Amino acid sequence: MGIHDRQLHVFFFPFFANGHIIPTIELARVFASRGLKTTVVTTPLNEPLISRTVGKANITIRTIKFPSPEQTGLPEGCENSDHLSGMQIIPFLKSTVLLRDPLEQLLQQERPDLIIADMFFPWATDSAAKFGIPRIVFHGLGFFPLCVSACVRQYKPQDKVSSYTEPFVVPNLPGEITITKMQLPQTPKHDGEFTKLLDEANASELNSYGVIANSFYELEPVYADHYRNELGRKAWHLGPVCLSNRDTAEKAQRGNEAMIDEHECLKWLDSKEPDSVVYVCFGSMTTFPDAQLKEIALGLEASGQPFIWVVKKGSSENLEWLPEGFEERTVDQGKGLIIRGWAPQVMILDHKAVGGFVSHCGWNSAMEGVCAGLPMVTWPMYAEQFYNAKFLTDIVKTGVSVGVQTWIGMMGGGPVKKEVIEKAVKRIMVGDEAEQIRNRAKEIAQMAKRAVEEGGSSYSDFDSLIEDLRSRTL
Repeated sequence: MGIHDRQLHVFFFPFFANGHIIPTIELARVFASRGLKTTVVTTPLNEPLISRTVGKANITIRTIKFPSPEQTGLPEGCENSDHLSGMQIIPFLKSTVLLRDPLEQLLQQERPDLIIADMFFPWATDSAAKFGIPRIVFHGLGFFPLCVSACVRQYKPQDKVSSYTEPFVVPNLPGEITITKMQLPQTPKHDGEFTKLLDEANASELNSYGVIANSFYELEPVYADHYRNELGRKAWHLGPVCLSNRDTAEKAQRGNEAMIDEHECLKWLDSKEPDSVVYVCFGSMTTFPDAQLKEIALGLEASGQPFIWVVKKGSSENLEWLPEGFEERTVDQGKGLIIRGWAPQVMILDHKAVGGFVSHCGWNSAMEGVCAGLPMVTWPMYAEQFYNAKFLTDIVKTGVSVGVQTWIGMMGGGPVKKEVIEKAVKRIMVGDEAEQIRNRAKEIAQMAKRAVEEGGSSYSDFDSLIEDLRSRTL
């Protein structure tokens, strides 16, 4: 059978963190929906989460054993970074190198035509090359943060400023983008092994077959072109991948077990006016101090908008930080919902009652907000989130900044005050400015939906990738 007739087989190997697993599985759903044989490789304790997110898609899951605590120095059962304390992240990252042999055994058995592996598995490029298999890197990001990261890494403008707060322009990047040293992804300076891992990740990306961006051309044409043409990277835009989960039940099932019944949540939303509810969520990794949680509560109440607020489990378990009488004045009056733990985020954002989104600006959340056509309050915390926030406020122009200038927990910054939160929420929810931002956001959401439909930019770029793969194996 010729290569043009037989079904291509693609392996997906996501990093073990919910924010990496979910977009990778959604990307795998795109491949499965286009008729490719699709296999996800993971470890036993991540399998249930993956299974829920796969939903009805025709995707096979293969498991490889996670290294033992004796090998890693991590507690028993630590197979997902969302279960770790901050100090354990680096040993966890290092321990994943021990998965190389079991992955290679699977590659040898199955001989897929392609492996799409997370950036945190730099060794996957060489592992795949042993069997003549191309490796594509998936960071789960769009072109803008990829371009900023590449230019900062190459030109090191942060070394030329005298303080953490002095702004500098990112060199060789369209749009005169200014940031500060304080907003760059921070790496532990003393940890040579971690720095080496990041260097290896960057080198393996350059040696790989290319990069898949979770974005669509119309959202960031300047940066899509810049990444390919000026920075010389081979890349395909196949997003937004969150649009691959469009059935309400599948949206509710995505990720972990939700801490609220979907029907109860939808019933509450159904009782609200269109575009009246603000949804507040800072991702699965952020834990705020009690003082900040209290300010958020007061700011939401003062805004006068109905709200759904997702509070990460582990933030003072008994809610003693809530202002006195807050639940009685809001939740008990039907003006607010507090969800402790995991929430069915895409299902909530897509509901017509939701009119705005306060977000930490992880790229997944940014894309989900874009696809739901929502104005956003940007409140970045760490990693590349300051880049993503700048993208939403300055380039896409659907975001309003809450004004944070530094990583959470750094430089002794106090909490963002309730007045600032109230003002930012009102800016995206009420008045002429909110109306203008919402209209723009809804136009962009339509573009996103068109991009993944037959003939759209992401649909067509998928065809280009498959053509590349087939011609490579002729």
